[in-house]
Amino acid sequence: MKWNEIWVVYGGRISWTACGLFFGLLYLVVGFWHMVVVALLTLIGYWIGRRKDLRSGPLLPWGEIWGKLAERWRPFR
Repeated sequence: MKWNEIWVVYGGRISWTACGLFFGLLYLVVGFWHMVVVALLTLIGYWIGRRKDLRSGPLLPWGEIWGKLAERWRPFR
């Protein structure tokens, strides 16, 4: 079998096994809570990148937030 055929047939198993091995070694080296922080930051980075790729707009609608705050806390009504 050629490497491309192996990758097509077993690509998911290979990549997820490598991912599991990486996180297992990370757990052994730095500890559980540090690994959770790294995984959380990775997921946040993926989420932000995905929103950018899909051109979903800004993460927070700053104009709407500012308008609501300005309306609510206007000093002299």
